Amino acid sequence: MEHRSFPVPDGLEGSRVDAGLAKLLGFSRTLAADIASAGGVALDGATVDKSDRLRAGAWLEVSWEEPRGLTIEAIEVPDLGIIHDDDDLVVVDKPAGVAAHPSVGWNGPTVVGALAAAGFRISTSGASERQGVVHRLDAGTSGLMVVAKSERAYTDLKRQFHDREVEKIYHTVVQGHPDPLAGTIDAPVGRHPRSEWKFAVTAEGKHAVTHYETIEAFPYASLLEVHLETGRTHQIRVHMAAQRHPCAGDSMYGADPTLSSRLGLERQWLHAKQLAFAHPADGAWTTFVSEYPADLARALELLRGD
Repeated sequence: MEHRSFPVPDGLEGSRVDAGLAKLLGFSRTLAADIASAGGVALDGATVDKSDRLRAGAWLEVSWEEPRGLTIEAIEVPDLGIIHDDDDLVVVDKPAGVAAHPSVGWNGPTVVGALAAAGFRISTSGASERQGVVHRLDAGTSGLMVVAKSERAYTDLKRQFHDREVEKIYHTVVQGHPDPLAGTIDAPVGRHPRSEWKFAVTAEGKHAVTHYETIEAFPYASLLEVHLETGRTHQIRVHMAAQRHPCAGDSMYGADPTLSSRLGLERQWLHAKQLAFAHPADGAWTTFVSEYPADLARALELLRGD
């Protein structure tokens, strides 16, 4: 059991307990929230919750167990599509319900675990639980991901994603009709102030830019093509919800459950449709395309039948 105690600095007056712990001890916000929820945080001798507020000068005591390290578990994912495979990289078509890599709170299958189960050798660069991963998709989002197999590919692809040289095109069905039908959303995305699992447009967030264009309009929804200039967590979902046009099926960000049920959606209608980048081996511009999975295609059929 680890234990720390110290007075709360003046600069953290009024901060949430989980946010303050993350800054003081270098924890992730999620770990800090877990410690508080387990009763491991006291302020002037009184146990406090993650959403309580810190008081400058109060005596803060924190006790916690060191979290177990995350490991890659080789679990087969039969419907993981292999779009391309060479000595440097593998491009996969990820089904919904599969995370990119292991993380705290996720017990399901992962892309890296599925590749390990299928006998793929991937780059050893990066943290142990996400070796070879140069970008991510939400577990509930389907579509294209590239994973590095060689060290040169990992280094080069990480640079391309960082420098915004990769073309990332998504398709999404959103509720209603965006006005204008095509445009750009430039709004910072950060942690939601009242939910540890959600994100939101917030002044303290990171710069985020989303370009969208309406492909097809239906009575109650629109099919959009989205180009991401940045790659923040939940960016498309947050930006569209902030415009009052949440992704259909996205209960976390305010989707209408009646429409979700009518379309048979159990996750957000969001698909990583196209991915293009300069191949690390020779610099050749390489493009990959993915078709809609069955659940999204069926929802589109229903919308077109209205």
